[in-house]
Amino acid sequence: MRPFTYQRASDAADAVKAGGQYLAGGTTLLDLMKLDVMRPELVVDINDLSREFGDIQYGAQGLRLGALVHMAEAAHQPDVVKNYPVIAQSLQLAASAQLRNMATLGGNVLQRTRCTYFRDTSWSHCNKRAPGSGCAALEGVNRKHAVLGTSQNCIATYAGDFGQALIALDANVEIAGPAGVRRIAFSDLHVAPGDNPAIETTLQLGELITAFTVPALPFARRSLYLKIRDRQSYEFALASAAVVLDLDGTTVRQARIALGGVSTKPWRAREAEERLRGKALDMGSARAAAEAAFASATTHGQNDFKPELGRRTLVRALLAAKALEV
Repeated sequence: MRPFTYQRASDAADAVKAGGQYLAGGTTLLDLMKLDVMRPELVVDINDLSREFGDIQYGAQGLRLGALVHMAEAAHQPDVVKNYPVIAQSLQLAASAQLRNMATLGGNVLQRTRCTYFRDTSWSHCNKRAPGSGCAALEGVNRKHAVLGTSQNCIATYAGDFGQALIALDANVEIAGPAGVRRIAFSDLHVAPGDNPAIETTLQLGELITAFTVPALPFARRSLYLKIRDRQSYEFALASAAVVLDLDGTTVRQARIALGGVSTKPWRAREAEERLRGKALDMGSARAAAEAAFASATTHGQNDFKPELGRRTLVRALLAAKALEV
């Protein structure tokens, strides 16, 4: 780990003024600093901001999650579990109990990819870590890599689970920065790699996520998060689906679908949603939606299995959500 300056912020204005790399739970940042992937000169500890951004509020307007709420707290908060089970499950199935107790919601959505070529600096070709150097994963070990939202410059998978729940629920993000406070759709926070994989979000220099807001959605009780992985705990998704259904009997009024483990950012499957609208939800319509969701998938050899795994994961999630008693 390289030398750095440590500073503790007392409030959001203090943190933004300081600039630097923000530190909350540190479950991603410290790992990457030890690996020499991230090299901040200034680390700003924002844990004291939990007095303002560390609570959960639920009411008629919906749900507000402070960015410094710990994953474990949100995963088991009664209002979240009852009214937004897809959020609770996405957090319960992430990482380990120890990490969930430390990691914050704001840090979780900003976690970096687990691509080996990004995290191991002995590999020189990684456009995300060293722009313009190439992407070793294209012809390398890419079994866990993305098949949606990729480019010729990067196929690294977005590793998070919570982000899929947020994007499916049309959540918003509150951000504090040098220019003041702004609010954006969560779907506008992350960007696909395109020509510059090093740019992962639309956050500006010095900006800090302070909260997430989720609109009141009575039908969100019929929601779930399904995660398929190599082992049942402490493992990232090979494919996952966040599903929220509004049903009239067996007919879909609207569906909210997000996919994980298969994409370069939290991925909203709008084509699949449209395919289901007004249809009776059954094996046939679920499979048609899954086909639409992966119509643009691009594979690179070792991850050729992922589109079919993703389709089966989505079909299973849709039918399971339909069967929920709410």
